[in-house]
Amino acid sequence: MKLFEEFKTFAMRGNVVDLAVGVVVGGAFGTIVKSLVDDVIMPPIGLLIGNVDFTNLFFVLKQGTKQAGPYVSLAAAKQAGAVTLNIGLFVNAMVSFTIVAFAIFLLLKLINRLKREEASQQALPQTKTCDFCKSEVHVEASRCPHCTSQLG
Repeated sequence: MKLFEEFKTFAMRGNVVDLAVGVVVGGAFGTIVKSLVDDVIMPPIGLLIGNVDFTNLFFVLKQGTKQAGPYVSLAAAKQAGAVTLNIGLFVNAMVSFTIVAFAIFLLLKLINRLKREEASQQALPQTKTCDFCKSEVHVEASRCPHCTSQLG
C-alpha cells in the first residue's frame, strides 16, 4: 500500500504529467510531419526529378528467393524476399527529422526568450531609497510614505 502511495505521489508530480503530455503531443506531431513529408513535400520533388516515387526508390542487394527481379515497388521486392537498400525511405526519414528538429529548435528558442524576459522583469528593482529619510519605498511611489517628501 505504501508503494502505491509513493507511486501516486511520483506520477502526480507536475513534471511527470508534463512529460506524459509532451510525449503524446510529440507523437501526434510526428505523425503530422510524416504525412507532410510523404504526402505533400516529396511528391512534387519526385515529380521535378522525373516522376520518382521516393517510397519506391531502392536498390536490390540480393534477389528474392520467391521471385527474381526487377521489382516494380518496394513492397513487391519485400514480398519476393529480396534484400534491398531503401534510399527513398531514408530520404523521407531525414526530411521528417529535419522538420521536427527545426520545430523543436523554434519552440526552445521561444521558451528561452520568454524565460529571459521573465528573468529581466524580476531583475528590475522593486524598491528605491527615499533621498530624505533613506527609507525603502516602492519604485512606482511618487511620495515617501514615511516622510511624505516628493520622490523624483
